[in-house]
Amino acid sequence: MKLEGLHILLTYQCNYECDHCFVWGSPRQTGTLTLGQIEDILRQAKDAGVTSIYFEGGEPFLYYAILKAAVHKAAEMGFSIGIVSNAYWATSVADAEEWLRPLVGRVSDLAVSSDLYHCEKCLGENPQNAMVAAKWLGIPTGVITVAQPEEKSKESYDQLAEESAVMYRGRAAEKLSIAASKYPWEGFDSCPHEDLREPGRVHLDPLGNVHICQGIVIGNLFEKSLKQICEEYDADTHPICGPLLSGGPAALVMEYNLPHASSYADACHLCYRARDNLRLRFPNLLAPNQMYGALG
Repeated sequence: MKLEGLHILLTYQCNYECDHCFVWGSPRQTGTLTLGQIEDILRQAKDAGVTSIYFEGGEPFLYYAILKAAVHKAAEMGFSIGIVSNAYWATSVADAEEWLRPLVGRVSDLAVSSDLYHCEKCLGENPQNAMVAAKWLGIPTGVITVAQPEEKSKESYDQLAEESAVMYRGRAAEKLSIAASKYPWEGFDSCPHEDLREPGRVHLDPLGNVHICQGIVIGNLFEKSLKQICEEYDADTHPICGPLLSGGPAALVMEYNLPHASSYADACHLCYRARDNLRLRFPNLLAPNQMYGALG
């Protein structure tokens, strides 16, 4: 497996607790990387051939001093750098400039989350402040916005964003699937969102877990190098990815004879439920607790 991108979850903590969050971000979450760990991760990423680094969360700006130092280090090492944030810190354009100025010339993409899960309207005041400040400072920006359940249409906001449909995994499987239309479980015979064989990018959480999809682990970078994890990964023999590749979430259910409902909101919904049922059997592959809403 050859990687180009590494998305680093700086922390599981977030000042919001959005119903659609893949990683169950909230103020009560635990798990945050130290600067020393990040520096080691960046060295491993360089050795593994990674060229692009994204800092995400949770909300990475909650640990601003560490984020800023990590961005500077990644830039020194020649990575292309992006950040995903909810822009809670952009209380005015002038304040947003102060937060962003140390990142100028280093960050090539600032992706701001703004939708009805974060704000009272789809493009909230704080995200707008962040985008204006970033534009003045020359930092490229974009908006990530997720539609409410059952909203099918795509809507643009000043051509900066497009609404994406909800994917019913993580907290969305618990909180939003109730309001969604359901479809027969047998029809979910492929994974529509992830390339499980050659993903091109993976997510790394604060506990060292390397996720090929949120909650599906292929190794731990604190136990084995990222380069070695990539070299040893075999999608077809992975107990979770193998069935998903052969026949999607439905095949995962059949492979392990899992209990299931007759219908689900989407493939992610069935996959998430199936994986949750398998966690005790594969605790190192379906991890950590944070990804499945079990904080204790």
